[in-house]
Amino acid sequence: MSVLPFEQPIAELTQRVRDLRALAHGDARYAAELRRLEDKVASLARELFRELSPWQRVQLSRHPRRPYFGDYLERIFDDFIELHGDRTFGDDAAIVAGLARYPRGPTGRPVMVIGHQKGRGTKEAVRRNFGMPNPEGYRKARRLMELADRFGRPVITFIDTPGAYPGLGAEERGQSEAIGQCLLVMSKLRVPVVACVVGEGGSGGALALGVANRVLALEHVWYSVISPEACASILWKDGTKGERAAEVLKPTAQMALELGVIDQIVEEPPGGAHQDWDAAARRLDSALREALASLEGLSEEELVDDRYRRFRSLGAVRA
Repeated sequence: MSVLPFEQPIAELTQRVRDLRALAHGDARYAAELRRLEDKVASLARELFRELSPWQRVQLSRHPRRPYFGDYLERIFDDFIELHGDRTFGDDAAIVAGLARYPRGPTGRPVMVIGHQKGRGTKEAVRRNFGMPNPEGYRKARRLMELADRFGRPVITFIDTPGAYPGLGAEERGQSEAIGQCLLVMSKLRVPVVACVVGEGGSGGALALGVANRVLALEHVWYSVISPEACASILWKDGTKGERAAEVLKPTAQMALELGVIDQIVEEPPGGAHQDWDAAARRLDSALREALASLEGLSEEELVDDRYRRFRSLGAVRA
């Protein structure tokens, strides 16, 4: 598994935990040693990750083994039915969307789930366009948001994109208009909307799925108007200075929470979400249930007003 330089100290211990967990399955003799090792890894990870720089958190958000939207989809939702196409141009594999039941189990209710999807391996990454949607992806998302609104289904989005695709074809097909329409439609939805930032959250490509009543973010993500590399290209004409730009931007979940851009940080498993997909999904599931519960009982008008007041308050200067 890929290991970032700063996480090297816990990589070996984490692998030992995995090996011991496999041995301990069905054999109580290993249980005490497993708990001791898990506590040691958790303690070391908390100490190591407490002082991560903004650039290191950006690197964690892009970790090649980090769980993607599809990985959360199969762990958190039941009965997912993918819906395709924007009814105008085509289907965009960088955005996956459809109907599902949430939460899992007999109490689940129908919801609309929409998320950016990256690919593992070169072939899949190219097919998913590295998680960078074209206009037809955002038009598909808008179409399904309107469908959810028509039938009273809550909308849950997963954000994980470096940004909308900036290619010539995307611009010719109206990239900015497609994103703008998503923002407009989301702002007027009469159903609960919860957004989850699970990896990268870049620019309007991310915000197109982020106009929500509640915005959750995993602990090691970035969420900003621009990526550190793009910022460096503008400020210093050198995209290799992304680390320097990250120190200035501070695009981390911690800063986003301080500014009110997100509502809650969801703690990741020791060492990051890529170390334990199941644990990361359980923690996000718990936060998602709480967020939806906080919106229960609100009328359609109150849901729209709640969303309006949330975004109008961003950037407000208080005396």
